[in-house]
Amino acid sequence: MEKTKAFLELTREESDRVSSLAFPPHRLGTECSFYEYYALRGIRVDRIESGQVFCTFKVPPRLTDREGKLASGAIANLVDEVGGMVVYVEGLPMNVSVDMSISFLSSAKVDDELEVTGRVLGQKGGYKGTSVLVKNKMTGELIAEGRHSLFGKHASKM
Repeated sequence: MEKTKAFLELTREESDRVSSLAFPPHRLGTECSFYEYYALRGIRVDRIESGQVFCTFKVPPRLTDREGKLASGAIANLVDEVGGMVVYVEGLPMNVSVDMSISFLSSAKVDDELEVTGRVLGQKGGYKGTSVLVKNKMTGELIAEGRHSLFGKHASKM
């Protein structure tokens, strides 16, 4: 238990980094939430095709772990967001994540530019399956591969 507690405790430097964050209060519908500001800031949609979305994301220091690598939770967040983005239909409620499976194959470090590609695998009723690949844009190395299942009560066209 003590080892776990020690592992989870922030160092003084980490605590200072979190304390120094400044962002304005959230105004629903008009400004980014803390989550959007912190976790998604910097993702760029490069191209959208039928059933596919192509994004670029430069790894920021705020999303790295103690070893300076992109945190696995940040990778999971990219799979969740891009997997949901590829099945999103304007004007309809967002789909709810049902299941995610992620294979972590390599790592990325600060300032690495990532290529994040989401593809629709299929749909049956309100259930949709997507695949998300996260690659190092410069080397082509596969960082992670994710499968994302979502559900929405509405019938959507893809």
